[in-house]
Amino acid sequence: MSLARRLTAAAAGLAAIGALAAAAPAHSGHGGYGGGHGGNGHGGGGHDSRTVDLQLLALNDFHGNLEPPAGSSGRVTELQADGTTKTVDAGGVEYLASSLRTARKGHDRSITVAAGDIVGASPLISGLFHDEPTVEAMNKLGLDVTSVGNHEFDEGRTELLRLQSGGCHPTDGCYEKGRKFKGADYPILSANVVNEKTGKPLLAPYSIQNVNGVRVGFIGVTLKGTPNIVSADGVKGLKFLDEAETINKYTKELKRKGVNAVVALIHEGGFPASPAYNYNCDAGGAGSGMSGPIVDIAKTTSADVDALVTGHTHNAYVCTIPDPAGNPRLVTSASSFGRLFTELDMKYDRRTQDIVRTSVKGSNHVVDRVQPKAADLTKLVDHWRALAAPVANRTVGYISADVKANDADGNESPLGDVIADAQFAYGKTRDPKTSIALMNPGGIRTDLVYAPSGTEGPGVVTYGEGFAVQPFSNTVNLADLTGAQVITALQQQVSGANQASPKILQVSSGLTYTLDLTKTGADRVVADTVKLGGVPIDPAGVYRVAMNSFLAGGGDGFAALGAGKNPLVGGDDLAALNAYLTANSSAAAPLVPPAADRITVVK
Repeated sequence: MSLARRLTAAAAGLAAIGALAAAAPAHSGHGGYGGGHGGNGHGGGGHDSRTVDLQLLALNDFHGNLEPPAGSSGRVTELQADGTTKTVDAGGVEYLASSLRTARKGHDRSITVAAGDIVGASPLISGLFHDEPTVEAMNKLGLDVTSVGNHEFDEGRTELLRLQSGGCHPTDGCYEKGRKFKGADYPILSANVVNEKTGKPLLAPYSIQNVNGVRVGFIGVTLKGTPNIVSADGVKGLKFLDEAETINKYTKELKRKGVNAVVALIHEGGFPASPAYNYNCDAGGAGSGMSGPIVDIAKTTSADVDALVTGHTHNAYVCTIPDPAGNPRLVTSASSFGRLFTELDMKYDRRTQDIVRTSVKGSNHVVDRVQPKAADLTKLVDHWRALAAPVANRTVGYISADVKANDADGNESPLGDVIADAQFAYGKTRDPKTSIALMNPGGIRTDLVYAPSGTEGPGVVTYGEGFAVQPFSNTVNLADLTGAQVITALQQQVSGANQASPKILQVSSGLTYTLDLTKTGADRVVADTVKLGGVPIDPAGVYRVAMNSFLAGGGDGFAALGAGKNPLVGGDDLAALNAYLTANSSAAAPLVPPAADRITVVK
């Protein structure tokens, strides 16, 4: 189901409600393939010394989280001096704007950048309006340039181009009579996303930012595996090139233009050994505490690139990973949802017109909720919240406690069980032979939280809260799979494309198996333990499986799920969750979080 159809069903006539006028900051231009940019006007400053100070402020994976994220999605882990950890409430665009504005004070030259997924998979306050509110918020808080991420393709390239250039949505129209959406004041870079026929980048590959005489080239790329993790329609006609090779190509082009200071904005990331945002991943040597795709990318990205701002994995790190010449180079990521921002401070050499690599320092900072809110962002959030309220505040169910979206180790979760059971129940209404439901973990964006998000009262689940959990407008589809294909799909969680970073499917009630993490690859799924209702899966048997349209298309590396027979395209996945919550909970008997004991994990 398209987002437009979902919203029409949720609240007819909502598009007629007026929208908030964007108040974009004054910028001199996008820069594009080499044009100038006036910066954010954070001071002037003529200095006589050979070097001048330059500040970069970076964020990534904001995902339209204008309001403070709820539950665990709105907290960061902080390492204490005694080795213990604590969690800190963080995030919310009103606080993010304040944090960035405070950080810029005293800096004559400051540039604010991002590494993709600024929009997409957004809560209802932004997703309901095709992320126009988030673009307006980024304009206000002074974002200068961002790379594209995989989620910028959730609604296809035409919609991405609209977010850059502006204009009313082709289906839902404008949200304020007589006023068109102006689009992003900042360039969205897509150096490695090219038209299959022409080979030309979809959007500008780089942007040259000129701040008080300091010129820095920013090259933006997304992960080359983007087609594997978004719907096929979203990337139709596009080709995604190797990240490092693309960056190296445009680094040479920038140098030919006399731009020697280069920073890569990469929507791909890594996995630090600790979840604490202030963990020292260089404690055992440069980059010793870091693993994942970004390590190989960093080691093969030109030594002429001065720093790598990254994202995608939603982790926090500030590490040094050796460049191809063996010299240390900073690689950073600021978690997700606007809970952190990265500050990079460095010297710019006026004579060489380059960043002094040895001067580059970085740290992550918490966007805490004890600082004052930015009044202009509060006005923006309040307005879009009021527009969304007729849809957002509708009660769909009740819970007795927080229903967590993520297990600490990334395995089975209580909310994953609930969603799988909801899709199973929906599947049974379409075909009584439905026997299994599977849900991808990346499609579960946040917790269902017991504490009220508004005026609804504790334990009440609203439509808006459910939308934040499942914002992708997928359908619940059915397909016939053999038992062998079901087992293969479970093995694909921990092998092939998912071996380095497992994606554990959430399973419906009755499906059980053992996941042995002491083994490697596909062997981690103990095949003879896979049972349905206590009976071993028959490899030759046929099972009717419910799953969302993304998985049914083989997304996230689950090719076995894309090979199902007798497909049936069903209704909206969020509607299935809402119907399940309504049918299985009440104010007097709220839904109790499941035990999440369907997968036995051996460590």
